[in-house]
Formats: sequence, structure tokens, C-alpha cells
Amino acid sequence: MQNTATPTHCPYCALQCGMNLTPVPGGTVEVSERADFPVNRGALCGKGRTAPEVLSSRVRLTSPLVRSAAGELEPASWERALDRIAGELTSVRSAYGADALGVFGGGGLTNEKAYTLGKFARVVLGTSQIDYNGRFCMSSAAAAGMKAFGLDRGLPFPLEDIPRTGCVILVGSNLAETMPPALRYLTELKANGGTLIVVDPRRTRTAEQADLHLAPRPGTDLALALGLLHLVVAEGRTDEAYVRDRTSGWEDARAAAMAHWPEYVERITGVSVPELRDAVRMFCEPETAMVLTARGPEQQSKGTDTVGAWINLCLATGRAGRPYSGYGCLTGQGNGQGGREHGQKADQLPGYRKLTDPAARRHVAEVWGVDPDSLPGPGRSAYELLDARGTDIRALLLMGSNPVVSAPRAAHVEERIRSLDFLAVCDVVLSETAALADVVLPVTQWAEETGTTTNLEGRVLLRRQAITPPEGVRSDLEVLHELAALLGVEKGFSTDPEEVFEELRRASAGGPADYSGITYRRLAEENGVFWPCPAPAAEPDADTCEADAARAPETDACEAGADAEDAAFDVLPDDPARDGDAERETGPAGVHPGTPRLFLDRFATQDGRARFVPVSHRAIAEEPDEEYPVLLTTGRVVAQYQSGAQTRRVDELNAAAPGPFVQLHPRLAARLGAAEGDPVAVVSRRGRAVAPARITTDIRPDTVFMPFHWPGEGRANTLTNPALDPTSRMPEFKACAVRLETVEP
Repeated sequence: MQNTATPTHCPYCALQCGMNLTPVPGGTVEVSERADFPVNRGALCGKGRTAPEVLSSRVRLTSPLVRSAAGELEPASWERALDRIAGELTSVRSAYGADALGVFGGGGLTNEKAYTLGKFARVVLGTSQIDYNGRFCMSSAAAAGMKAFGLDRGLPFPLEDIPRTGCVILVGSNLAETMPPALRYLTELKANGGTLIVVDPRRTRTAEQADLHLAPRPGTDLALALGLLHLVVAEGRTDEAYVRDRTSGWEDARAAAMAHWPEYVERITGVSVPELRDAVRMFCEPETAMVLTARGPEQQSKGTDTVGAWINLCLATGRAGRPYSGYGCLTGQGNGQGGREHGQKADQLPGYRKLTDPAARRHVAEVWGVDPDSLPGPGRSAYELLDARGTDIRALLLMGSNPVVSAPRAAHVEERIRSLDFLAVCDVVLSETAALADVVLPVTQWAEETGTTTNLEGRVLLRRQAITPPEGVRSDLEVLHELAALLGVEKGFSTDPEEVFEELRRASAGGPADYSGITYRRLAEENGVFWPCPAPAAEPDADTCEADAARAPETDACEAGADAEDAAFDVLPDDPARDGDAERETGPAGVHPGTPRLFLDRFATQDGRARFVPVSHRAIAEEPDEEYPVLLTTGRVVAQYQSGAQTRRVDELNAAAPGPFVQLHPRLAARLGAAEGDPVAVVSRRGRAVAPARITTDIRPDTVFMPFHWPGEGRANTLTNPALDPTSRMPEFKACAVRLETVEP
């Protein structure tokens, strides 16, 4: 056992906060401050501090479980469990074809695991049916970013730039509870004289910090952004030179915005015209400003257009691709960024390449040693894949996700999972989804394994193993290696994460998310490296460039990947940590330094211009009516994380947030006849959830809020609407029609 501290990163959100781990008796670790990591500078939230609790054998799985003939999950040997999985997958494939096999991944898997899982699905199983829960995280922002900028990276600048801007509009994010260490950037922004505008239907702990809090009706963020852009034009605040020199498509976008006059937007959103004017003034008067979005505007059936409208606001005012200005998305899950870049998303190959691109298929197939024609095409998106379980999809391999709690229309999803012919789950705990499986495999956790993640800034990080996993537990890489061998593929599935990363580097080379210049050694020495980071000699071949030139600009790998050293991916000349062009020549071999800041001179499109996308307001998929007169919105609380599968097993966190609740306004509570703490039923067209009332003026009178971390009677996602965004396939978690009922104690 090591006696010295191991520098590594938190297993939870996309900040990936730095921490030190020291082994202690009992097979676990002690967390201590790691001040050298620039993202959190030593600060940790309660989840990070208590993360070692889930390493305990008291709460985690330490033996495979196989469902017996009597229907019970019973301990079994690894040989028996793996044989059962391989046999069932083979049987289903023989009877129904490869696409009857589904694979569902997670945004918490390391880059190595996500890469290997995508390769396993396409090379070993031959199925197109793979997606992951990151589809529920920031897919709308990703789609909007690709349309506008030609490239998707959550934040195109480091977090350290936020305090140096003049104004931040934070849309649909409660950083104080979802990413507490990041709140300091907003505090520093205000200390430096900047202003903060928070857009949220609730007065959250983050909104309390704002200079201006806009509380729109849930699902109207699109109209709000268009109303602000209308005022920018009407008040003559457009940056005409920037629009002329660095963008395209402005005339159509302007015409669409001008149809959203302030009084019309006030009627839709509930945000007053004076508040709209104040927001425009605060955003436009400083020389620099940013818009940051999160799940609020993104988890809608029009999320791509909504984010696109906020991007249009940035472009019209010259606030993108300039120092200390821009649009960014606050990724939620620990590896939500890297998790979708390397192949576990339904339509993508490693390096953020499109599965439909012949040149991309050839490149990745060569790395994998297979025929490009053998690779299946795009499959279903996450919810559509879940909905097809038990019908078109008969068997499922699931890693690192708990859709029984986290998916929309969760009761239906649970029923579809129960109807599968076969379900295998790899997890660290017996989650609600794992409890339904035919085979459950116990896998290693963050402190017990080495691997890389990519945080919300696009900073690739190295998580280091600090302790030896308990006997009976294997890594996900070992699981996929063994299953591949049992299914007839003996080579190509290493159990060594560094070997996998070396292959990932080759597979990503020349792609938009180019990791080819990143190595484990660099990550250990440099506190992370920002992608794109091409290897010195990594250039796409002529066939790739020719194919790229014929493709849509948003998938242009030549622009976004191999040319990452050109002005499209620049660094600030006055950045104290970097030195402009001199930085690019660091090292004897001209090693690329990584790209902290994107788009300073050009965007990742074929012509280097950002694209305005004209959008117009439309209603949410399910508006309130006489039967369901109230809007429900959902979100998180500070002491729990995602589906709660891990945090609900930590005593300290449960004491702080023991269960679900329904937050409602006093006027709504009075009409219902509910008092603080009374059980309240929230009913939608999809089901019914019951939780105690929490009465506060911090929420709109026409809206109720429920956190989504719990299963059972208080499961918020029993209620949510799976209506999908037509581009991103994001479900509409953030707004649906409900009614409230009193419940006898």
C-alpha cells in the first residue's frame, strides 16, 4: 500500500476538481486539498470530500451476481457470469440479428472506457445500437455549437477567464449547488467590477448572487434570448464590423429576432420589459461579456434552437471568439465532454468524427484493423434506445448509468427494461437498474484505477490509481477484454488504460477532438492538456481532406483538427500561463501545447466565419391546460449527484438531503390547502410522484420544482416528458404540465 498522497481528480461533476488521496486502513483513502490544480485550487464540495465512502465494501459490490432460476440475484464466479453474458448475447444475435443487441454507456466512464465500449459495440457485437446518458446532459448545446462554430467543446476558454470578463449571463444553471467550487469564479467576477445576470425560474442560491435575476416561465428561454436580441438591434448595440468580418447569415437571424418585440416576449416569459432593457444594457456596455448555458435551456424539445438564440446574441454583439468573451456550455457529468468524443454516442467515432463520413470510417477502421464497410451506421439516440428495449432490442449491456431513475418517463423506461430478454450491468453499486439485471458485474472505481477524463473546459486530465481494488472486482476494460475473447475477438481490447489511450490518440488524430499530441506523461507533468492537441506530424491525408471539403462545414475535420495550430485555435498573447506563438514551439520536437482558447482569429468552419442560425419561439411540447394547470421543472440539490446511486449511500450526504420534495409558491400551496412538510402528489400524463411540500417565494407561482435524485414514490422522472429535440434528440426534462393533489398522511 502506498503511504504517500496520490494527486488525482474527483469522480463526480465536470469540474473534475483536483484532490490528493492517501491510503488509510480498511482499503479506502483520505481526501486532502490539492491547491496546485487551477480549476478548484483546493476547494471541494461535500460530495468530493466524502467520495471515499463509496469505496467501502459496506456499500459497493464485490462479487458478480447472477439471477437464479428462482429469480434472485446470487453471488457467482467471474467465469460463470461472463460465460452467461457471452452466451446470451450470442443467442440473441443469432436469433434476431446484431441490432437486437443494445449498449448503453455513461458520462462518468473514462475516455479509455468510452472508447473501448464504442469499439466493442461496433467491432465485436456489430451493432449500431449504442448511446449513452450524456445525451441527457449537453447534446443540445453541442448541436448548437456545431451549427454556429463548426466545433463543440463545452467551454472554448478556461474557467479562469470568467472573472476577467465584464458581464456573465448564466442561463439555467445553479452553480452554487451543482458545482460549488466554481461559484468562486462568479464571486471574483463581481469583485473585479463585473456584473452577473442569472436566468432561472427559481431564486436559487446562485440567483441570490446576481445583480439581475430574470425568472422566466419554464420553457420560454428561447423567446427571452430573441427578445434581448431584438432590443440589441433596436437600440443600435450591434457590433456591425464584427458581424461583417467574422460571421454569416445575419440578415435572416435578425429578421427572425425582430418578430419578438419586448411586450410580446414579456407576455410569453413573464419577464418585464424594463428587466429586458436592463439585461441588454448590462450585457452590452462592458467591452467583454459571456453567455453560459446549462441544463435549463438545453433540456427542452427545442433546446438546440434555444442555445442557438443565445449564441446569436453573442455573435450580434461581437462576444464570441474574442478575449474574455464568448459562449460556453457548463457540462454536467464528470466526463460528459470526453464521453461523447470517442465513440459511445450513436452517431460518432473517436475524435468526434461522424460515423456517416467515409473518410472517418476509413481512418478509424484502419486503426482498429477492420474493414470500413463492417462498421454499422448510426443507431438510436438514448431515449429512443431505451424505449426500444424489449421490442427491437432484446439484450442490453449497460455500463455506468441508472436510467430507471435518470431517464424521462421513467416508469415506462423501467417497464421496457424489465421486458428485455437479457440485461447485463457493470456498476460499482447495486443501482435501481442493476437490481433488474440478469447479471451484475462489480467494477473498479475512480481511486482504484488509472484513466483520463476531459473536463468542462476541454482539459484532458489523468486520474491516477491510489489503492488496489478489493478482491473480486475487475475493471471495465478487463470485462470488455474477456467478453471480446469469449465472442471470438482475441486481440484489440487491452486491459492497460495507457495502451488504450495510445490507440485512442491514433484514432482521434486529425479529427475535431484531436488528442494525438497528448500522452500520459504530459498529463502527469502539466496538470492537463486542452484539446485539440495534434501530434507534431499529425496531418490528415489527401483522401481525408478531399472528403472533408465535400462535407457540411460543421463536420470539417481538416479545419477543426489537423489545422488546430493555425489561428482558429489560438492562445491569448497576454495569458500569464502561455506566451502566444512562442508557446507553440515548446519542447525540442515542437510539441503542441494544447488549445486553452478557441476561435480567437477564426472559427472551425470552412470559411472561418461563425454562422448565425435563424430561430423563432415555439411552445414547449406540453403546455398547461385545465386538467394539468401547473408547470413542473426539475434539477439537483447540492448534497446529491445525478441519479443518486452513489451519493445516496453516503451518510453525511443523506443527512443533508434525505429525500425528494416539491418546491411550490405560497399562493399555489394555499389554493391546494398544503402546509410545509405535507405530502403532495404531482401528477402528469405519465405518472404520479409524492413528496413533502417545501413552500417558498423563491419559485414562480405557476411552477413547481422537484429534484430528480431519488427512486420510488418520489421519483421526479416518473413525470417528465420524453418529447425530443429534432436535432439533438434531447428529452424535455425541464418543462411539462402537471396538477397537484393533496395526500392523506
